[in-house]
This record gives sequence, C-alpha cells and structure tokens, in this order.
Amino acid sequence: MTIVHPIEHAWISTGDTGAQNYDEFADDAEITAVIEANPNSALAVEMPHRAPDSVGKTFADSLPDAVQRLEQAKADGRYAGAANVIVLYRITDPDPARTAYGMFCLVDTDQISTRADEPGLVIRNEDVFIEKVRERVALAEATGHLLSPVLLMQTGAGDELQAELAAACAAAGEPAATDVDHGGRTHAIWPLPPGATADRLRELAGGGELVVADGNHRSLAAQTGGLTRFLAVVTTPQSVTIDPYHRLVHDLPIPAAALLEELRAKGATVEALTAPPETPARAGTVHLYAGGTGYAVSLPSADGEAVTERLDHALVERVVLGDALGLDPGDKRVRYIGGDYPASWLRDEVDAGRADLAILIPPVSVDDFVAVNLARQKMPRKSTWFTPKARAGLVLAQLHQAG
Repeated sequence: MTIVHPIEHAWISTGDTGAQNYDEFADDAEITAVIEANPNSALAVEMPHRAPDSVGKTFADSLPDAVQRLEQAKADGRYAGAANVIVLYRITDPDPARTAYGMFCLVDTDQISTRADEPGLVIRNEDVFIEKVRERVALAEATGHLLSPVLLMQTGAGDELQAELAAACAAAGEPAATDVDHGGRTHAIWPLPPGATADRLRELAGGGELVVADGNHRSLAAQTGGLTRFLAVVTTPQSVTIDPYHRLVHDLPIPAAALLEELRAKGATVEALTAPPETPARAGTVHLYAGGTGYAVSLPSADGEAVTERLDHALVERVVLGDALGLDPGDKRVRYIGGDYPASWLRDEVDAGRADLAILIPPVSVDDFVAVNLARQKMPRKSTWFTPKARAGLVLAQLHQAG
C-alpha cells in the first residue's frame, strides 16, 4: 500500500493556463498585472479578487467569478478530462544541469504530521497565516477543484525516484502541454494511465517521509476543509534548491535610527556597510537597508535554543519585527519577498519610497531544514523558498464527479 494515489478526476491543461502560485508575488498589483497579460491563466481563478474585472471586491465576493472563469476555461477546451492518472512533470531550466522532475498525484491527508508525537509520513514544517488557509478552503469549496499542488520532497527513495521519473519522461513522447515561466524554465506534463510504470512511481513516491517544501497553507486547507486527499507534486532533493526569503517593511513604527539603537540594546551587533547590502553569504548575519544605508546585523541567540529558534528567519521575526518594532508576523506592513526577487529589487523598493526597510536574510541551509524536519519541528513563517516552483493550473483535481 502507498499513500500516493492517481487523480481520480483530473483536468489536464491543453496550454496557456499555467500560472505562478498565489503566494509567489511581492504585492497584489503585480498579480493583477500578470492576470491582465495572461487572462487565460489559472491565477485569475486562484486569486479572483485580483483579476482586473474583479478588483475592488473581497475574496469572498469574488468566488462566483472564480467559478465562472473555471467553467469557461473548460468550455473553451483549455483543459482535457482524464481519469485515474498520475501526471509526469519535468521542469527544464535554461541551465540544463538543473532539470527538475516530479509527478502530480493525490496524497492521503491523514498522513500529515506537524509534531513529533503525531504519526504520518507527510511532514508539514512551517507556521502559516490562517487567513490564507481560510481562502484556500473557500476556493476549493466554491470551485469543487484543487488548482495548485503542494510540493512534497521525497526523503527516503529520492535517488531512485529521480532516475525513474527522468526515464519515464524521456519515454513519454510529446508532452500534453508545455508552459514557460517568468524565469525561462519550461514546464512539461504527461498524463500516465494506470499500469506498471504508474504503480512503480507511486510506490517510490510514497516510499519514505514526504516533506512539505511548498504549500503549507494548501496542505492545512485540505485538513481544515475535510478533504480525504490533496493535490501534490512529489519531487526529489536533487530537483530543488533553497533560495533566500526576504522581508520588506513599510510605515515603520519607529525611525530607522531608533530601530538600530533598539537592536544594539537587545545585544545585536550593528555595523554600517560600505557597499550596497546583498543576501548574506552565511547564516548568522542579516543585512538591513533603510534611508540609503546598509547595515550588517548579527542578532542575539542563546546557545541552548532549539535549532528553529536559532535560524536567522526566526531571529528576524522575534527580535527585529517583534521586540524592536512591535509587529506581528502577520501585520500588513510586513511583506514577504521570495528568492525570485534579487537584493537590488528590494533596495529599489526602499529607494522609491514603497518600503521603509529591507531585511535581507541568508537562505536556510539544507542541513538545518532536514534537522528541523527530522525533529518534527516547525520552520519560521516564509523561511524556505524552494526553486523551481510547481506551476498552478497545469493539472487540476476535481473534488467530486459532476452530475
């Protein structure tokens, strides 16, 4: 038996529907611009209140628009129905050495584990924002579909799964659809019907602990919404890397100079940089940028703290945002900026007055990420930006058969 299953009622993109996931954007205006330039993408369904013709409505009030857009996409032939399939997935980077592999499938929701004493093979490792979870539940209930997958990293049989996925894609012929993302990566999919190859891949995909690399909100939404199974892409450690995950803050509660003094008073080391701040190369130092000046800051951490509390993202959340600025992580003044945006972009946001403070944080190391997961502890919110991202809108899972 395996916890990985075919998608009973799948809808496979025929092209032009792929989209960045809703949480891959720095601000809402960017979402609207992307939908305007790509009106057939699934993003208009995933974020209905950000579509140009729905701006001004709340998320809840826009849900009927999401339903109509999805029904129209099906009617226009932008999706083809398929039964009891897994879907092979290959992401080809401009650098051919960075080709990634995975498979769309369904995974048992009751296997999600969030702490050491909770059994289950799917490890969710990051705190979430409950408002986003509620939106994902409402979207699934309104549309009757799951549009974007949880990205799961297979830790037990990763090498073997990587090899067999690569071989299966090579033997599959022309893909059912391809999509090129904003980073120039080509996403290709192949539905695979029941049979020996599909069974073998499902066995390997479920052959060890699966770590939630991306989609913590979506996985909790599956639990909250009472879903028996959730849509996932199972990938391998060889197919992903961890990039930085930064923060921007606007409308600072105190002046930047006062923030630096607060940090020093709390035991931080603060030194002015002579060059523009970048993503720090090593853990233990973060870079702040405000008022045209950059600073290297080493935040205080006790030796006896758990590894989760010593991570730079946890220290930023606790010391900089909480202790010094008095901000909750969910405060709307805090923006979470993923690895697709370079340090220069964050500096430009501050220089243009759209933010008051940029916090550049080194990426979490793979060793620390694995250590946290093996201990069944939670990562700080928005601390791991896995690359490449699985595209929304390539494969949909219908939650019930129409009729």
